[in-house]
Amino acid sequence: MNSLKWSIVVAGAVALATPVAAHHSHAMFDHTKQASVSGTVTSFDYRNPHVGLYLDVDNAGKKVNYWVEMSNVQNMIRRGIGHGTFKPGDKVTVTLHPLKDGRPGGNYIKVVAADGKTYE
Repeated sequence: MNSLKWSIVVAGAVALATPVAAHHSHAMFDHTKQASVSGTVTSFDYRNPHVGLYLDVDNAGKKVNYWVEMSNVQNMIRRGIGHGTFKPGDKVTVTLHPLKDGRPGGNYIKVVAADGKTYE
């Protein structure tokens, strides 16, 4: 195979493999369990590949910061969640699939805002 054809084959293989390598597995979450936590939003990271919601949760008098992985920006828009939906200081309740390793966080199922509005 000449070098031009070989370069085209390699470039095509790299182009096809890059999107797959950029996405991670959800294996770190325990999808057989659900947990619910209530707390105060500390940060709302609205960007791809996944939106992240961070909140402080009171755990027996100790403040614990939870990381909640959400979907990508396009999916969040379809679900009515925009860049300004959650702000630091907002009170929320999150139902999630917890992290398997026990760290505080998980993959969101739904978020209920202080006004009762539910985002799924």
